[in-house]
Amino acid sequence: MKYLLIFLFPIIAFAGNDKPLKIALLKYNGGGDWYANPTSLPNLISFANKNLNTNIDTEPETVEVGSPEIFNYPFLHMTGHGNVVFNTVESENLRNYLMAGGFLHADDNYGMDKFIRPQLDKLIPGSKLVELPFNHPIFHQKFNFPNGLPKIHEHDGKPAQAFGLFYQGRLVALYTYECDLGDGWEDADVHKDPEETRQKALRMGANILDYIFGN
Repeated sequence: MKYLLIFLFPIIAFAGNDKPLKIALLKYNGGGDWYANPTSLPNLISFANKNLNTNIDTEPETVEVGSPEIFNYPFLHMTGHGNVVFNTVESENLRNYLMAGGFLHADDNYGMDKFIRPQLDKLIPGSKLVELPFNHPIFHQKFNFPNGLPKIHEHDGKPAQAFGLFYQGRLVALYTYECDLGDGWEDADVHKDPEETRQKALRMGANILDYIFGN
């Protein structure tokens, strides 16, 4: 595995070594269930370690959006079904994190959309969420997704969409919508999805990690 991620605020360097890399689940305010899909990240990590030869600690941490501890983790994942609120201090903290080299993946677990979009749009001055085209590299890492995000669960008959937030040409945040990607990472008996569907979700999740750490 090749990765080098340098945080400038504060300065923290992540380089390939024998110590497992830590990633984290983002805890936010507003009343939304930030704790949804408890088995998803551990399963994704195990899948990535096996298929990408990554060295990620299989027990993700939980970190609050306003905490300086977010700078200890090069990858943050957030999910939920409801309200999300970033206050001024939290927005500034997350903005600094993203501008310094961090990456955020927000996965709508159905019901989060109208709340998360305004929060993400205010993070990077002059930058708003834009839909990623199917030829974006994140869809063509270890696994190939020529039609973009896989559809894991059906709700409103809408296509799965991936939106990105950019800073100085770098993708700093990924928002997955109408996809339920994290549901597909959960233990098989939680949603009882076909194994083929779960594999699509895990492969797409691995692509996200590969995009961040493999380049």
